[in-house]
Amino acid sequence: MLMTDIIANKRNREELTNKEIDFFINGVTNGSLPDYQISALLMAIYLNGLSPRETVDLTLAMAKSGDMLDLSSLGDKTVDKHSTGGVGDKTTLICAPIAAALGCKVAKMSGRGLGHTGGTVDKLEAIDGYKTSITAEEMLEVTKKHGLCLVGHSGNFAPADKRLYAIRDVTATVESIPLIASSIMSKKLAAGAKNILLDVKFGSGAFMKSAEEAETLARKMVEIGNNAGRKTAAVITDMDIPLGRYIGNTLEIKEALEILKCNGDQRLRELCIALAAKMHSLCFDCDIKESEELSIKALENGSAFEKLCESAEALGGDVRLLRGEKEFPEAEANLKIFAKEDGYVSAINSELIGKAAVLSGAGRETINEKIDLTAGIYLNKQYGEPVTKGDTLATVFGKKEKLTLAAELLEKAYIVSKEKPKSRPLIYKTVNEV
Repeated sequence: MLMTDIIANKRNREELTNKEIDFFINGVTNGSLPDYQISALLMAIYLNGLSPRETVDLTLAMAKSGDMLDLSSLGDKTVDKHSTGGVGDKTTLICAPIAAALGCKVAKMSGRGLGHTGGTVDKLEAIDGYKTSITAEEMLEVTKKHGLCLVGHSGNFAPADKRLYAIRDVTATVESIPLIASSIMSKKLAAGAKNILLDVKFGSGAFMKSAEEAETLARKMVEIGNNAGRKTAAVITDMDIPLGRYIGNTLEIKEALEILKCNGDQRLRELCIALAAKMHSLCFDCDIKESEELSIKALENGSAFEKLCESAEALGGDVRLLRGEKEFPEAEANLKIFAKEDGYVSAINSELIGKAAVLSGAGRETINEKIDLTAGIYLNKQYGEPVTKGDTLATVFGKKEKLTLAAELLEKAYIVSKEKPKSRPLIYKTVNEV
């Protein structure tokens, strides 16, 4: 089999066979294919697309290019949840314990933050002693005992995707729905869960800027998951404004604890209940209303909070921090920005908020960059709230020398208008099947 023939076939809008796709991914993984031939096929895919069958074959080949986590010993109630990235998105810390409290088995590997979007692993590391890197055997043991294990990526998962993404990034082939979908889903399939829930974001703080783009991506990923034998659904959610009031690692842990203790931002609570209910509904084939009622009960009776505590303790975390028996470290300094006129907060640009958080030290531009776990932003005023001239709009936390630039960008993210803006629906649509 010749790579030039495969490139020509896709150039000529022909469907690639399973053997051709396997040949391609094997060559990507073992290094036998040069970057220029990989680039040529990626551009042909970008221009001519992939059929549903080709997309599933590509995704499975990428998933099988490295380690595959076997969760079969945990039964068929295993569930994974993935967000396409956002600002202030700490939902995993809330919805995963709720789902686990309801009998789901949540063995979840999460990533680190990069650019203006945060990462769950960085947030977990704000809990003293919490081990985010463990073996597959340890992960299975914790999940079997507690129903919940939130850790970072360990092992060699979907190595073909890493090389393909690096090449896509420098060849203008990133914005291809089949390639984006296969990239995300290859890692989800390798993670082993029988049920997969996708939280696909749209808006200024998301990769997909419009609800329509997000729906297209969501449908493609759901199609891949279901065709690969995993029960898959997607929730399409608004990321035009930040989720919750806290952005930053320690700050977001604190906000997640507020929700788990039945306090905090109601918009964030609403989304976490919806996500947990969908996770439960996928696992137990329940009516979504029943799952929502059970999710609310798990919050109100404290079982979700306890589930997070016992799982964190099993991974070495200092649960005194979670229970309020010990204080989290605080930032060295803070700086406030103020309203310059009366009115209502009519817009908060999520991307600018995320970039301001990076400037404060809460995020990173490169994957190995060190972050300040105490840095971040508190939104004193959220979208739609009334303000009076001189009111504090937001507060940025971090090292003193980093605050001025972060505050300047933070100020640009806010728009105050005379008229109260319309309320924004948080959940745009749910995709169960295609």
